[in-house]
Amino acid sequence: MATWQPFEDGHTIGRTGNEGGSILQDEEHLAGARITLEKDTTLAPYAITCGVYGWMVHTRFLADEETAEHAYAEMRRALVDILAHLLADNETADADDDDDQKLEAMNAAIEAFQKQFP
Repeated sequence: MATWQPFEDGHTIGRTGNEGGSILQDEEHLAGARITLEKDTTLAPYAITCGVYGWMVHTRFLADEETAEHAYAEMRRALVDILAHLLADNETADADDDDDQKLEAMNAAIEAFQKQFP
């Protein structure tokens, strides 16, 4: 599976992010996800905003840099797991597949992610 790359070749670092803070890290996974770490946001010292394109956007607010850096790394790994699930569904798609079951499985994976990273 493809790896994480700096979003917009790293040109977003230092810019203002979605949560009003300064972007410290901003990466995109070529399979369809993005994760951004901001400092000094409008609601908290740190925020992590991430998403799987076409499926979800999720923001998490954190109080200190060490916790934020650790959470960022954990969330990146968990996003790859969701992407792997999505890609596996796409690779095995055929006329006999139950789209409702795939949708339920993907929604369950996203819900589990959001519970793991409130």
